[in-house]
Amino acid sequence: MEKSIIFFDVDGTLVVGGPREYIPDSAVRAIRSAREKGHLCYLCTGRSAAELYPFILDVGFDGVIGAGGSYVQIGEQMLYHHVIDGESLRLLREYFDSHGFDYYLESNDGLFGSENLIPRLEHMLYGDWEHDPAARRRKEAGSDFIDQIRPIPDSPVPYNKASFLENPDIPWEEIERVFGDTFTIIRHTVPAFGENSGELTVPNSDKAYAIDTLIQHLGISRENTYAFGDGMNDALMIQYVAHGIAMGNAKEGLKQIADEITANAEDDGIYLSMKKYGLCE
Repeated sequence: MEKSIIFFDVDGTLVVGGPREYIPDSAVRAIRSAREKGHLCYLCTGRSAAELYPFILDVGFDGVIGAGGSYVQIGEQMLYHHVIDGESLRLLREYFDSHGFDYYLESNDGLFGSENLIPRLEHMLYGDWEHDPAARRRKEAGSDFIDQIRPIPDSPVPYNKASFLENPDIPWEEIERVFGDTFTIIRHTVPAFGENSGELTVPNSDKAYAIDTLIQHLGISRENTYAFGDGMNDALMIQYVAHGIAMGNAKEGLKQIADEITANAEDDGIYLSMKKYGLCE
């Protein structure tokens, strides 16, 4: 069998659960088996390196497409890395701060949040922890995501992208008007953040662009590409690869454009599909 390359979205695809997340054992076995057979396995995620926790990387991957395509890493080698330029960052922060948005900036070294972000995320993820004992226990257990968010520093670092929560007073069309000429805007990537939430990324930094750049560099045919995803931010990836597979828990829009629909992430969906294609034992 020719060498294939397989791409895995993280949230809702490879990783499930919360506040403390996990990877189903069957997915771990499938990925390790595929690599033993000589295939390549890459993360292809909206997360930046700071959010790729040891329990994810310890599965074993050949590389990472991160921050929605803003960077591509082959082992320890960075194939490319696009970051937000200074003027675009100034525009972003001035608008969000003056209009009361909660947001965070993602770098490969950390996540940096606006002033009121963490209290809002805590209520969103844990519930009413001040009054509900079950919510308080969830908060005490903590969240890998919330625990690492730090204040935005005065001196900017190389930011891959920005993620913002919905502001009910600002329509989506206003976001497009303000940022459409400066960023690629991806809407509603984290459902809990609201219908008018989204991400701002450097132009020409999407998952399909990253995959195309990577396979050309590696000399792998597009015919031998597979991808697993669950959200509409995976649409370009699913459409680009030869075998685009939507999880059973995927958005309906993604299922409609996928080549195949597998089981839910927690119901061995990755393993079942990889086994079907002979990618793993």
